[in-house]
Amino acid sequence: MAKKSSKTQTPEDKLRALYALQVIDSRIDKIRTVRGELPLEVEDLEDEIEGLTTRVETLTNGMKELETEISNRENEIKDAKEMIKKYEGQQSKVRNNREYDSLSKEIEFQQLEIELAEKRIKEFKAQIAGKKEVLEAATEKLESRKQDLEIKKSELDEIVAETEKEEEFLQAKSESAEKGIEERLLRAYKRIRGAAKNGLAVVPIDREASGGSFIKIPPQVQLDIAARKRIIVDEHSGRILVDQVLAEEETERVEKMIAKELKK
Repeated sequence: MAKKSSKTQTPEDKLRALYALQVIDSRIDKIRTVRGELPLEVEDLEDEIEGLTTRVETLTNGMKELETEISNRENEIKDAKEMIKKYEGQQSKVRNNREYDSLSKEIEFQQLEIELAEKRIKEFKAQIAGKKEVLEAATEKLESRKQDLEIKKSELDEIVAETEKEEEFLQAKSESAEKGIEERLLRAYKRIRGAAKNGLAVVPIDREASGGSFIKIPPQVQLDIAARKRIIVDEHSGRILVDQVLAEEETERVEKMIAKELKK
């Protein structure tokens, strides 16, 4: 809640306080605009890198699993060959055709197991080759995105370093200025500012129109604004209006105050 001033404020006092706050907040907006889309670009790159890292890990683990499967099938082939050798040795010692035929069937079964294992090994190797190609592309893209992120972070850090002191000072001044504005007006200011794309809630008359608007303000209303006897809201833009002289005076005062502080 904004604190009330120790003395009764005139409409002009209120207008000056509102416009001074607008000048400060606009300076903050300008600093954040200078940063542009960099924070979002950094965030997007970090998300993309996280996704690519997960993909690389998944592909790598998948290849390891396939290599394990190949090793298992190679062991099966080795075992099958040993069994064939064993059965062939037993065939030379059989006493009848039935035992010989039985051993022949076992040998045939082991040969089929070898063929199946060899087929599976070929399939696994083809899968590994495919994953390897995808992995190389993903790894290359990951490294590229990491370089992009490093550049973007460097740019952002440089801009933040240049403007950090000013932004902190302006933010403190903005909060201080808010305390000198009555709650009703401050609430209206924030509502109007939040609805405006350029963040302007208090604007001077420019070429007989509201700042940023092309709709002319009636002469009598212009005179009322210049008189500073009451707070007037533009019926078209919804913004609070001040005269050009007041705007120039407050802008100069605030800019001098900012410049003096930043020289310290």
